[in-house]
Amino acid sequence: MRLLRNDISIDEKQKIKDFANWILKVGDGEIDNIDALNDSNDIDTSVIEIPKDLIIHSSTNPIAAISCATFPNFENSFDDFVYLRERAIITPRNTTVSDVNDYITNLLPREHHTFLSYDSLCSSNGNFENLETMYPTEFLNKLDFNGLPTHNLILKVGMPIMLLRNLNQSLGLCNGTRLIVTQLFDRIIEAKILAGTNIGHKVFIPRITLAATESKWPFILKRRQFPVRPCYAMTINKSQGQSLKQVGLYLPEPVFTHGQLYVALSRVTSRKGLKILIGNGENNLNNYTKNIVFKDVLQNLQ
Repeated sequence: MRLLRNDISIDEKQKIKDFANWILKVGDGEIDNIDALNDSNDIDTSVIEIPKDLIIHSSTNPIAAISCATFPNFENSFDDFVYLRERAIITPRNTTVSDVNDYITNLLPREHHTFLSYDSLCSSNGNFENLETMYPTEFLNKLDFNGLPTHNLILKVGMPIMLLRNLNQSLGLCNGTRLIVTQLFDRIIEAKILAGTNIGHKVFIPRITLAATESKWPFILKRRQFPVRPCYAMTINKSQGQSLKQVGLYLPEPVFTHGQLYVALSRVTSRKGLKILIGNGENNLNNYTKNIVFKDVLQNLQ
């Protein structure tokens, strides 16, 4: 549906149809396995070949390569609203997202502002006093949780950010909303919404207290921080629902769960807007990657 257009030639329509069919086959797991490369015994995992015209080749600095392909002419367009709205880098894991965001943020020629969170343990934790002694604030500051902003949040005016919590649905401030920073203050962020029904509206984002629980820790962490993260790059899971003209799919490692590759490929609105960089790839072939589709689930839905 993202690929549908009326103002194009018959040949172009056929190319779009072929590209759409390829994406659907990836989603349905119908691309034939490359048996010579697939050493997995998992029937839900296959190795597929990516068309060579979509591949970015890089042997030195892959983050620089995918950034340049997705954000060309960045030095002149870094604060252009339409330019930032139409493009993003997508990758499977949060650690890679942070690396890419840090790299591009350093290229942004603006003064940076550092916002430090206030971290504490929830008082409802059992054995609270002992936990406070065992896990001091300095230790809590170093922890990163999925869905929570970092303790050390670095922002610049003109950079895109993603909201990590639902704040006000009527204003378009929902989890996953992309915005561009217009002003930064000690206790509030002024930003402009990049997409959706409230596109272009200026909003204010306050610091809020967020809680995180992970089974590996015997406590509940409370973190007071702006509920945002830089958004030059985002995870594949967070990209669901986004429509972008330029997508850079960065795969330093393969996708790890059902449908991720399909979700990433289907964010783009044209074939020419999709570029893929595969780190090493299967057997060091950088135009092959793994696709995971739980076919039993799809069959039960039919």
